[in-house]
Amino acid sequence: MKQEAIDRANKLDSLDPLAQFRNQFHFPQKDGKDCIYLCGNSLGLQPKATSDFVNEELINWQNRGVEGHFTGNKPWVSYHKNSKASLAKIVGGHEHEVVAMNNLTSNLHLAMASFYQPKGNRSKILIERGAFPSDFYAVYSRIENSGFNPKEDLIELEASDGSEYLSTEEIVKKIEDLGDELALVMFPGVQYYTGQFFDIQKITEAAHKVGARAGFDLAHAVGNVPLELHNHNVDFAVWCTYKYLNSGPGGVGGLFVHERNGKDIELTRLSGWWGHNSEARFKMDNEINPIPNVDGWQLSNVNILSHASHLASLKVFDEAGINNLREKSVNLTNFMEELILNSDVLQGQVKIITPSIQQERGAQLSIYLLNHGKSVFNYLIDNGVILDWREPNVIRVAPVPLYNSFKDALAFVSILEDAIANEG
Repeated sequence: MKQEAIDRANKLDSLDPLAQFRNQFHFPQKDGKDCIYLCGNSLGLQPKATSDFVNEELINWQNRGVEGHFTGNKPWVSYHKNSKASLAKIVGGHEHEVVAMNNLTSNLHLAMASFYQPKGNRSKILIERGAFPSDFYAVYSRIENSGFNPKEDLIELEASDGSEYLSTEEIVKKIEDLGDELALVMFPGVQYYTGQFFDIQKITEAAHKVGARAGFDLAHAVGNVPLELHNHNVDFAVWCTYKYLNSGPGGVGGLFVHERNGKDIELTRLSGWWGHNSEARFKMDNEINPIPNVDGWQLSNVNILSHASHLASLKVFDEAGINNLREKSVNLTNFMEELILNSDVLQGQVKIITPSIQQERGAQLSIYLLNHGKSVFNYLIDNGVILDWREPNVIRVAPVPLYNSFKDALAFVSILEDAIANEG
């Protein structure tokens, strides 16, 4: 690696106002050293505060038993409210529009029960070709369970030029072409494979213009890129919290429902005890009286230990600020991209399939190996770099601004060069 690049990485790290947050996370070890962890788009690192947050609730359980529901610093009966302010800032919504509950796919099914109501000619759902499997399965089964035919009513859009990039113009045109046949547009915020950050505002506007609903899977967007779900008039969004939100494997999911929809208590929904009038909850009168906001989609009481882990990470986000993280993310991802594109060793060996325009990507570069296979990925793993592999030939790299440094980016590219050179 050229000395100029080394000096630049050192300078950028010395000027980084968020550098201190790296020390708030545990890093996996390799030969007694911190690994270069670039896999936050699959599972974020554990904040060091997580054990304290979880242990607090274990102690409450130990000392209070069932009384923990109504006593202590954070009574369990209202525990879901503790994350609302932080989540509202991260997704660009109001507190009464966001709630942490269940997991992503469960929340997607709950949301579609309300926002996919096919009738007559309006029965189609538009997704992207190559959607994440859990989204595809959920959408497919929702169409089928609604008495319609997913072979006809599930529309998968792919780029007309055969590339991995799906332009906003093509998405909008497809929405316009489907017109009054379209019931729901269901897109990711950030596409898991390519890392493309879709234009949520324009997609939502196009959907509403033809009378359809707009929902988004934010699994790879939440905690990664700034969002404005309320201002962009999104009908609903779902997400997981174990990727960029660092809330632990299988951690609690999240749901956004725009306030105009939350107020509509006549809107069809799958109901549960926790989604009904909290003041009358323990009167056990079985009166149907849904809470007139996103909380009306809750089913059951909160998984306290999972939510406690979630709160530990959200505290870090409150301190860092999503806009500050985005600024570093852009610089960090740009720096890594520049190193790859300027590498003599990597020329003609790899192709970055993530959009080059910084407004159209988050903290991810998807690197397609042109002349090599998974042995390159294995070399990286063996040399202390943790990232992930996606078939057929893509290494996904996530330089996360909360805990990754510019030296991490430099070290990764250097080891990638070694891996390619090692294969001759």
